[in-house]
Amino acid sequence: MALSSSSVCVDSFSFFYRPEKWQTVGISAAVISQILIITVWQDAKFGTIANVIIIAVAVFSSGNFGFENLFRNEASELIKNTKPISGELLTEADLVNLPEPVRNYLKFTGVVNKPKIKNMRVVFEGEMRSRGKDYFSFRSEQFNSFEDPARLFFMKAKMFGITVPGYHRYVNGEASMDIRLFGLIPVVKNSGDIMNKTETVTLFNDLCLLAPAALTDKRIQWEKINDTAVKAVFTNKGISVLAELFFNSQGQLINFISGDRTDISDMKQYPFSTPVSEYRNTNGFDLISKGEAVWKYPDGDFTYGKFYLKEIQYNLQ
Repeated sequence: MALSSSSVCVDSFSFFYRPEKWQTVGISAAVISQILIITVWQDAKFGTIANVIIIAVAVFSSGNFGFENLFRNEASELIKNTKPISGELLTEADLVNLPEPVRNYLKFTGVVNKPKIKNMRVVFEGEMRSRGKDYFSFRSEQFNSFEDPARLFFMKAKMFGITVPGYHRYVNGEASMDIRLFGLIPVVKNSGDIMNKTETVTLFNDLCLLAPAALTDKRIQWEKINDTAVKAVFTNKGISVLAELFFNSQGQLINFISGDRTDISDMKQYPFSTPVSEYRNTNGFDLISKGEAVWKYPDGDFTYGKFYLKEIQYNLQ
């Protein structure tokens, strides 16, 4: 039994000191321990249980780490490939072709006379659910670039006490969704034309809610509906999506609705909306702090996601 206890101590130290190495150390220690246990089986056979647990935890942790590392490596490349930040300011002259409600929104958020943005990093916490299911908690981190639109979104969901990671990737107009149990076992995997269009809507939603300074993008065609609503068509890599944006009298964007997004659970299109209920000053900008993701099903609205903004950074280099 002492040998098994030693291997647990090695694991604990390695985890805190070098998290990227502890899985290998843990497995090696458990294998050595198990060989020694077999030689004195009658006295130490119960150490096998501890070694099996160590190996299982190491394998699963290694899977989660490897999956997340894929995301982080691609995010690093995304930031590295961003053109150098010039410090050019977004001015009133950049807003002249925008409908009045959008101009008011940009002024409200405080992006005018601030640097134009090339990319961003965003962290959310919140809850999500499927129809007929309870909410589960999640934490997400994402990186977006704007000159050549891209979105890398990595989410860690907590389901039944288990962390289930998922990676949504949108690069060069092509999207994929990959959800894996323990970062190893595929649970959901989607790509193709439907995903490409769906994630183009998601990317445009990010622009509107999280990167208002990027709404001067020439890929967006605007049409004013009235003093508090506009239509917008966003086109990227030959894919065009339509959305309606709604504002209040303060200039805040309070909802985004698009009929061009597909619910992957049944592969049908429904109106998709992201109502915003709170704003907060973050890093000198007045941005959303709390919002929801809603499917407008034929039998009524269904809120499948609640999002709370925790961190946002612009112009990473």
